[in-house]
Amino acid sequence: MSDEHTSGGSTSRVTDGSAPLSAPDDADDRDQMHAFAELARLTVNLDPPEQTLRRVAELAKRTLGKVEDVSLTLIDRGQPRSVVFTGPLAVQLDERQYELGFGPCLDAAKTGQTLVVDTDNADTPYREFARIAARSGVRHVVSTGMPLAQRSIGGMNIYRTAEGAFSPAFLEHAEVFANYAAVAVNNIASYADATNQAAHLRTAMQSRAVIEQAKGILMARDRCSPDEAFELLKRISQHRNTKLRDIAQAIVDSVQK
Repeated sequence: MSDEHTSGGSTSRVTDGSAPLSAPDDADDRDQMHAFAELARLTVNLDPPEQTLRRVAELAKRTLGKVEDVSLTLIDRGQPRSVVFTGPLAVQLDERQYELGFGPCLDAAKTGQTLVVDTDNADTPYREFARIAARSGVRHVVSTGMPLAQRSIGGMNIYRTAEGAFSPAFLEHAEVFANYAAVAVNNIASYADATNQAAHLRTAMQSRAVIEQAKGILMARDRCSPDEAFELLKRISQHRNTKLRDIAQAIVDSVQK
């Protein structure tokens, strides 16, 4: 096993197997620049977050080339999960790692390292996962962390069935792509979170408005105080096992007919 620390960054690269990495699969620099430009545009894309994240994975597969599947693992509340994948092979092998609680995609997502696994190598520390991957026809796996502001927000997982190992240039391109993807993915996730919070706030404000209207109707009808009207709404809600907002809406609707 050999460790390689990439220059100009804190990401470390760990490869298993003593054979030198070789294979003429270097990505074209122009394709990479086009991909990075598209990643930047995706951060302001108004499509659903899942669709936009899937585009990141598809861009990685297209740009890196000669791989079967790519998936993205994100750390959500301390737990890793595959948010998008380009095909069933990636999600199947990602999920097996989650079930095992051990695997390159988990370690890369948590540590930010780049981990390279040759499934034919008996000395790999991921022997059980390597056997599972080999039975699916996968010969090589790369999981590279997506670093952002001194932390890793997740990882990009690359699966290949071809015999040739990943070249050093390929691994460098994968790491550069993962760095750009980390910014895009973080912005997409932040935008989705902000949108959800705004939606929840609008719902809460609408609910409050309806409840206040219902209270006013009860106060006028029963000549009671605001607190008494609210308590009445709560009793009706509990008795009917219905949400308070729905009870309030029904009262408001009844006087508008």
